[in-house]
Amino acid sequence: MAKEEKEFGGTLGAIGIMIFSHFIPFYFALSLQYNSGGLYFPSSINEFIENFKETCSPTWSNFFLYTGFFVIQLIFAAILPGLEVKGLPLPTENNRQYTYKCNALSSWYLTLIVGGILHFTGIFRLTILADNVGSILCVAVIFSDILSVVIHFYAILTSQTCRMAHSPIYDFFMGVWLNPRIRILGQDVDLKMIAEVRLSWLLLFLLIVSAALKQYETFHTVTWPMIFILTAQLLYINACMKGEECIPVTWDIFYEKWGWMLIYWNLAGVPFVYAFQAYYILVNCLRTGKPNENVSMIFIIILFIVLFIAYYIWDSSLSQKIRFRMRQQGIYVTQHGFPQVPWNEIKNPKYMKTECGSPLLIDGYWKYCRKPPYTADICMATCWALSCHQWTGALPYFYPIFFFFMIIHRYTRDMARCQAKYGKDWTIYCERVPYAFIPGVI
Repeated sequence: MAKEEKEFGGTLGAIGIMIFSHFIPFYFALSLQYNSGGLYFPSSINEFIENFKETCSPTWSNFFLYTGFFVIQLIFAAILPGLEVKGLPLPTENNRQYTYKCNALSSWYLTLIVGGILHFTGIFRLTILADNVGSILCVAVIFSDILSVVIHFYAILTSQTCRMAHSPIYDFFMGVWLNPRIRILGQDVDLKMIAEVRLSWLLLFLLIVSAALKQYETFHTVTWPMIFILTAQLLYINACMKGEECIPVTWDIFYEKWGWMLIYWNLAGVPFVYAFQAYYILVNCLRTGKPNENVSMIFIIILFIVLFIAYYIWDSSLSQKIRFRMRQQGIYVTQHGFPQVPWNEIKNPKYMKTECGSPLLIDGYWKYCRKPPYTADICMATCWALSCHQWTGALPYFYPIFFFFMIIHRYTRDMARCQAKYGKDWTIYCERVPYAFIPGVI
């Protein structure tokens, strides 16, 4: 078996990322609790420990809340109706093509309906999430770490590993199992896809809805910055659900292994780090008692305009590329989830033939730059942070900065992988499409 080349700075880089990834969501939780989302500087270790215990101690009730959500989504994935979609042939498994049941849209709608009924009937108030966000975060971190260990060693013991670097910590970080699946109620459920598409984004949206409901219950209004965050996340998450049939052919499913990096960030990192702006808005409204103070409606309108343009480019450009790839592989299928934005598919697209057999799209957005959705994604992330403009804190801007460097790193990984795969054809392609992110600029 070929030895995998190390990325992210190898073993030391993996250790550093794991430590930082554990630190940042807890730091955010403590900053929200003790400094309204501002920089948090405890006066001593003892103060930090006491603050941590008070804010982030896991409880059995929050354990059952978090794991219950996890189990319910797995059951939904097994029983709800959805398209059967074939993935790409996997070289590491003799070109086997897995079948994916794409029913995220059904799960998304059902979760929203059930959540709404439970909240408004008083059976389960969604504001419980906002009241216990630090404790639920701790449960999510512990759960994801334990799951990472179980998945890692189960894959090794059952000989389901691939592309290992034979460096224990690095392999644990990157993963050793490409397609972990479990059987639920007679159906195969792909854990990596469920975690990436549903567990992360659905929990994130519920956390943001909880913050908005908490604001409404306190002030009898939902402020425009909170409405903006809700709208932005609703668009983003709905797009992931409505286009789930496109995901089996993406790099995350086709190539990335399900190790600590994906498990932790999907189950703990994404929901709690990405929800920070909503909770920053909430705690600062609670602190000042004046939810609409210093809100610039002109600025909010500009943010909405930029958001809608960036979202449109992001959604339609991803759809163009992935649907082109699906047609080339003969696995094209679509469920037409709402909304289907204009120009999400190119009729008779132009493409460049390559010696390795995989064509390169040079039409639509993709004739202008190599990564149009990356640029749109960064714009949306920046808008999320700018929605907190009425206060002067720095932490809301962590996410777009972090996301920018993550995207740049992913871009370099993409380029290296494509250069190795396409060889001289990739050089020709880059000459034909010379810009990476913004046509005529960079």
